[in-house]
Amino acid sequence: MSTKTTFPIMPLSRPKSSSDTRLFVETQVKQHVASSRVGRRALLFSGAAVVSAAVAGLVANASHFHRAEMATSVVPAVREQEGNILERCRGFMSPPVTDINVLQARKDEMRTRMEMLIMETQAEFCKALEEVDGGKFKVDRWQRKEGGGGISCVMQDGKAFEKAGVNVSVVFGNLTEEAARQMRSRGKVLKGKDGKLPFVAMGVSSVIHPKNPHIPTVHFNYRYFEVEEEDGSKQWWFGGGTDLTPIYINEEDALHFHKTLKDACDKHHSQYYPDFKKWCDRYFYVRHRGETRGIGEVFSFVKSCARTVVPCYLPIVYEHLNDSFTQEEKDWQQVRRGRYVEFNLVYDRGVKFGLATPGSRIESILMSLPLTARWEYMHEPAKGTREAEMLEVLRNPKEWV
Repeated sequence: MSTKTTFPIMPLSRPKSSSDTRLFVETQVKQHVASSRVGRRALLFSGAAVVSAAVAGLVANASHFHRAEMATSVVPAVREQEGNILERCRGFMSPPVTDINVLQARKDEMRTRMEMLIMETQAEFCKALEEVDGGKFKVDRWQRKEGGGGISCVMQDGKAFEKAGVNVSVVFGNLTEEAARQMRSRGKVLKGKDGKLPFVAMGVSSVIHPKNPHIPTVHFNYRYFEVEEEDGSKQWWFGGGTDLTPIYINEEDALHFHKTLKDACDKHHSQYYPDFKKWCDRYFYVRHRGETRGIGEVFSFVKSCARTVVPCYLPIVYEHLNDSFTQEEKDWQQVRRGRYVEFNLVYDRGVKFGLATPGSRIESILMSLPLTARWEYMHEPAKGTREAEMLEVLRNPKEWV
């Protein structure tokens, strides 16, 4: 099945679908780098951070965590031309968080390259959503007194989207003991100096809640995190993911979504998609409900997968933009949004980390919550209905590609 001819971003052929396809990526590519070599060694890593390194993932499995490592093949370090920083900044929704002169002075450092990537991702996605909806994002710049700041782009009560948010943050400072404890609980051994752990964290995150229940909710985040230990060495991680949470199963949407991300993963290693999908299915398990939040997850290399955000989601939006729906279908959407809220507030590690970090901007952290949701006491859909079909997939995740 082909993409809608009105799709303005890129021509795609896609299987039609709108399903409870959750494809999230919780991945962390960790590289220890001695402080004296951090600048030069960072240049060996493209956004995906793949050169003869071990890819380490730490993901939740019910009440405990697994660590898995996969050796990557040695590949030549290839840097694509990233263009003039000033020219690239002109296409952003707002000037970057870091002063442009500073970015130009350290244009080859990994943190600069990552900040440019997340700013470009924000701009590309916002402009694509504005094209669909006809509305405009409110651009809200904010500063963190402890160091850094961010740019929140939000569109509410639009024609297609009830709430759409795309955030960028670039913050630095010292990790609190609570934040460090959360990281250690996931298997990370971190030793600070005089009780302090200097860090730099940046990322782009988005959650889109459409009005039409036949258009899935989408979420993505791509991020870079770095800490400096007492001996001056640094640990750094790249992470991120894209996930789709449909209200009704549409297998063609599910296939399109998973295949788009699988293709991105396969460019780096054929085993990334199957391995990380299994891990992330476990991460997105809502234990108190016995359900996954969506219908599948996959490892995402930051640079490759950040570029799939528009092509993996916008064709699905256009496909269902004018679908009719009933009040009963809208009510089911509200119930499913309630589950989405439960996961974000009870289990989501990004929310927990943000709330434990001094100076965090609460409005941006909770941007992921929908404008409206619904909780019904002991709600269970009738057997044989599309709602029951959706719930079955959430309780028993399946392979889509």
